[in-house]
Amino acid sequence: MQYAILVYETEQDFADRDRHMPAYNAYSAALAEAGVITGGAALHPSHTGTTVRLHDGQRQVQDGPYADTKEQLGGLFLIDVPDLDAALDWAARCPAASNCAVEVRPLLSMDQN
Repeated sequence: MQYAILVYETEQDFADRDRHMPAYNAYSAALAEAGVITGGAALHPSHTGTTVRLHDGQRQVQDGPYADTKEQLGGLFLIDVPDLDAALDWAARCPAASNCAVEVRPLLSMDQN
């Protein structure tokens, strides 16, 4: 089953990204060595985002994140593991689990069959 491991970080974590990268590189390598990673990406800080909404058919664009929160989505890992317990085991190994938050969410199949 495929899961997204969503990594939440604080603004300070974004500022200290170079300091945290060795731990994330090791985590990525462990996922690859186990053969469970199917994709992923790190994101730029939330203030670089743009939010789009449609209101009465008109596009409204807002600079910055969708929500103003202490922790923001910093990146994600896509994994393919047998079950939720295995996904939770991998999420617990993510560096953000020790100081911020890591969310595990199953992926919906996009098959049109």
